[in-house]
Amino acid sequence: MENNYFVDSDKLSAAALEKKHRLENDPSFRTDHMKYMEGMEHINSDIMDKVMSEMNSYDYNSYTYADVRAALSHDHCTVEDFKALLSPAAEPFLEKMAEKARLETQKHFGNTVYLFTPLYIANYCENYCVYCGFNCYNDIKRMKLNMEQIEHEMKVIADSGMEEILILTGESRAQSSVEYIGEACKLARKYFRMVGVEIYPVNTEEYKYLHECGVDYVTVFQETYDSDRYEQLHLMGHKRVWPYRFEAQERALMGGMRGVAGSALLGLSDFRKDALASALHMYYLQRKYPHAEISLSCPRLRPIVNNEKINPLDVHEKQLCQVLCAYRIFLPFCGITVSSRESESFRNGIVKIAATKVSAGVSTGIGDHESKYTGKENSEAEGDEQFEIADGRSFKKMYEDMSGEGLQPVLNDYLYV
Repeated sequence: MENNYFVDSDKLSAAALEKKHRLENDPSFRTDHMKYMEGMEHINSDIMDKVMSEMNSYDYNSYTYADVRAALSHDHCTVEDFKALLSPAAEPFLEKMAEKARLETQKHFGNTVYLFTPLYIANYCENYCVYCGFNCYNDIKRMKLNMEQIEHEMKVIADSGMEEILILTGESRAQSSVEYIGEACKLARKYFRMVGVEIYPVNTEEYKYLHECGVDYVTVFQETYDSDRYEQLHLMGHKRVWPYRFEAQERALMGGMRGVAGSALLGLSDFRKDALASALHMYYLQRKYPHAEISLSCPRLRPIVNNEKINPLDVHEKQLCQVLCAYRIFLPFCGITVSSRESESFRNGIVKIAATKVSAGVSTGIGDHESKYTGKENSEAEGDEQFEIADGRSFKKMYEDMSGEGLQPVLNDYLYV
């Protein structure tokens, strides 16, 4: 494991420092990352084996220019075609891939681009994920908003014109219970037409409860589909259990959610294999649950508080563009979200080619939307951010920029009756 992933430890107690050291350096001290913990629902899904079989057998260096040309010539993109488009052999064909992706996007989505904003309501976490600013060993200002503060944040966001919100927490059941999240979602339904959550994975009945509270869709990032690498990066906490996280989207659909989203965090492991697994995960979910709305994201690593050295490993904008174009060609109906982790210039370009959804007015901190949206400082009610964003445009600026690019910004396309 690379040392530059780890955070400073100066302020930890001796006992905590000793435990952290053992977690980092002694694999036998860690729990089995493939074994379900008490209370975790096991649904015995057939999707995991399909995805992992394809990913483990994927030799992307075996694909040739001829394979890529053939893939681009087909009207329907097969799994084998998709593998070719993700391979290094496809890099010289990026312009042709972008044009094919653009045509597919226009065919199925027109010139629309959806806008949403995330709202972090708590940053307490019980996991030790070495690349995340919220991890339990990172010395940051922790904050949990109460319902009055949450409603205030929501009103500030809604007053800007936004109609879709994504509610996020750190992964701590003790500080951010399912009931706490549910109450926040009930408030969100008062102000927004679309409500999503990006929280720790839960069981089917808990997803059902959240859906009853007003949640439309669930986002869960697998982080990496490489289970061995996953074990090295997730050293403690419920998030350490790789298969339980893998099955989260399916449990959400079983709980009645209208849609799910997911991806790997590109840069944690081999990005080509992670990109393949991410798309196949959504592909097999769509085939098993054809009524569901399926979306893919494409996050890359970003710097975090107390560690500015974290960068996406070998995943540059050219590689990211290749992945997104391949996603669109393989999954033409799938929503593709590009977050504020990426630069303004990249997002302005990729929405014309493959992406269909972007975030705006983003903050990954806790309780600071009022200062971000109105300029009024509220430092006593602010907690530290999960990671640094690259595109800090406001909702108004994003709306204007998308319109100026010849796109049609969409705030909501659902009618509740």
